Amino acid sequence: MNITLMLIKPDATNRHLIGAILKMVEDDGFQIEFLKEFYMTDELAAEFYFEHRDKDFYMPLVEFMKSDKIVAAIVSKPDAVHELRKLLGATNPDKAEPGTIRATYGETLRRNSVHGSDSDESARREINLIFPNNKYFPQDKK
Repeated sequence: MNITLMLIKPDATNRHLIGAILKMVEDDGFQIEFLKEFYMTDELAAEFYFEHRDKDFYMPLVEFMKSDKIVAAIVSKPDAVHELRKLLGATNPDKAEPGTIRATYGETLRRNSVHGSDSDESARREINLIFPNNKYFPQDKK
């Protein structure tokens, strides 16, 4: 079993879509291992989006991610990263396959309702940022 991270973004939590999105995840065969509701801080956003810090969309993205609560989920399934990204759909909801989370609930490129780690390495890094005392990567604990 593999794990990955999914974030339900502020645009979706604000529209009361947490349950609907989690149901789609479970209906696709994922096990929800852990859930956490939180507000992103400046410090966490800076670490989470570090690789984008020099891009023009960085500050608007950070401000958006701090705008309302977020729900983080560690989910598991064989080939979790790939399978979750397939369920999430294309980043741009207008280009996402019908039946995906972003096609169903996304509004715009930024307000696309969900984030999913793009690799096993990213999942490990992001899980450790959001769930610092997790049982999956104990050697990474500070």
